[in-house]
Amino acid sequence: QVQLVESGGGLVQPGGSLRLSCAASGSIFSIGTMGWYRQAPGKQRELVASITFGGTTYYADSVKGRFTISRDSAKNTAYLQMNTLKPEDTAVYSCNASLYWGQGTQVTVSS
Repeated sequence: QVQLVESGGGLVQPGGSLRLSCAASGSIFSIGTMGWYRQAPGKQRELVASITFGGTTYYADSVKGRFTISRDSAKNTAYLQMNTLKPEDTAVYSCNASLYWGQGTQVTVSS
């Protein structure tokens, strides 16, 4: 069993930045790839970024050049640095590892 706890969401103006964190606990030896997903109202959940245990990253086209995913294996934590945020980035962001999901954190980009 793995528990994932996200933090760092909030309200930010367009062009601003936020850093999301996803702390893992429990049977963390089973964690390989970690990913950040988001779901906006009325839309399907989409993969935003992922990072393998070895550090290989993937980004959705909509966030390339603006978002950076990283992980600190010593702290069992994954991060999503979000820069140059746009109103269309507004969504609930959730962390995923294998079969496990965090509770989600709201990101709202608005002036």
